[in-house]
Amino acid sequence: MKLNSDALATHLEQKLLPVYLVSGDDPLLTGEAADAVRARARTAGFTEREAHFLERGSDWDDVRASAGNMSLFGSRRVVEIRLPSGKPGVAGNKALVALLEHEDPDTVFLILTPRLDRDAQNADWVRAVEAHGAWVQVWPVDVEKLPAWLKGRCRRLKLDATQEALDLLAERTEGNLLAASQELEKLALLASDGRITADTILSSVTDSARFDVFQLGEAVLAGDAERALRMIAGLRGEGTEPTLVLWALTKAMRDLWNGLASAGSGKPRVWGRQSAALDKGLRRAPKLSFGALAVRAGRADRMVKGRLAGNAWDEIAILAADICGKSPLPPARSVLK
Repeated sequence: MKLNSDALATHLEQKLLPVYLVSGDDPLLTGEAADAVRARARTAGFTEREAHFLERGSDWDDVRASAGNMSLFGSRRVVEIRLPSGKPGVAGNKALVALLEHEDPDTVFLILTPRLDRDAQNADWVRAVEAHGAWVQVWPVDVEKLPAWLKGRCRRLKLDATQEALDLLAERTEGNLLAASQELEKLALLASDGRITADTILSSVTDSARFDVFQLGEAVLAGDAERALRMIAGLRGEGTEPTLVLWALTKAMRDLWNGLASAGSGKPRVWGRQSAALDKGLRRAPKLSFGALAVRAGRADRMVKGRLAGNAWDEIAILAADICGKSPLPPARSVLK
């Protein structure tokens, strides 16, 4: 079966399956999901724990031998298998399928991986997990849902946060749920009355938001200039190469252009949140000057490569605002050098 992280707690109250696969890229949410499985296993008498770290091409003999041996002192045990790549290789695939099909009532398998791509999701070992246990897919919290997620955390910590405080904390910790959780735990110690306001956040919480270029593309497609510019500043501060940031912006431009060109025959293939953002962008796209956008992107590219004087990051920020329909400057003119 498949579960999301929200449904895991309810599931574990009712039963404990022989195997759990926890996959996802957020360290806080995946760690909490794994901890929930471990805690449920302990209450069911699985008091011993073994851990195996396996890369693609690793030797699986130790895992097979461990699973085939009697547990120390006859205890029931949790066998953890960590796959940093999410792809165990041919030998690992066969070994996992064999282990999972030979169910042992004294063993619970807990498999931990990053988010699995499409090929990995269709592997035999993943199908074996679904057949004999549960696959817990951990997804990041969407930016629109982050204030509500933070509010839920506040309730658990007996904190009373204003909506303004939640919105501000969400802005300062977007993309970094671990930092958000840690900041709330810190505030629980500092706020004697449990009351959290925007002033509390401003005085106590540092900006620890984390972004990636795919989130930036989503923001400019949706026309959210304020968020896009905040992301660009964050990516620059993290040392992201400007070439990658420019790539995300030019991809958003191409998606909008292709969406206009294929009007009536379907929009470009994008998934999830990108699809919703593209729908917003296509409503705005007829008003955009794609020629001017291309010129601006070309100027930014030449600045990155040192072929044109100027600050590439400033040009990239202007390009993002242009795509969002919030241009701060007149259209760029082509400068050939």
